[in-house]
Amino acid sequence: MAKEELIKSERVYEGAFLSVRRDTVRVEMETGPIEAVREVVDHVPAVVLVPVDAQGNVLLVRQYRWAIASLLLEAPAGRLEQGEEPEEGARRELREETGHAADTLLRMGGFWMAPGYSTEYMYAFLATDLRPDPLPADEDEDIEVVPTPWKDIPDLIRNGTIQDSKSTSVLQMAYFLFQKEAGVEG
Repeated sequence: MAKEELIKSERVYEGAFLSVRRDTVRVEMETGPIEAVREVVDHVPAVVLVPVDAQGNVLLVRQYRWAIASLLLEAPAGRLEQGEEPEEGARRELREETGHAADTLLRMGGFWMAPGYSTEYMYAFLATDLRPDPLPADEDEDIEVVPTPWKDIPDLIRNGTIQDSKSTSVLQMAYFLFQKEAGVEG
């Protein structure tokens, strides 16, 4: 499979944390080269967390999402600030969104959010040994912390209570791959 070759790139939108570009690329096909258009959302990297408290609850957050006009139950997450390392951003987002700090923060890996059209990469963390240590929330966020029993996570994904891709991905990573590190059992 051949790598696509950039012919030209045009920035069509520039925002605070994302931009959109239209790239024209040359694609080598069996029948010969063709030109194709790729629309790309350039997005800053982000973090997503699975915070587990001493009672075996995952601290999820409920917030309204304008783009889909709905409340979602999600894993805490947020974008990295300019020059911020993933662990530093994870610690900040945890404090802003849940009001807790983690004495133990384990990087579980990460994933591309939507590689067909976006450059957003999310670093995934398991946060344990939690203690109250709030930071002020972002001024435009209205977040409710929802302590959720660890054992309920698979059913909440299965029945559609948890619907967004970052949350389903990171929660399944934690539940199936990092259960021992979380200090809980399914």
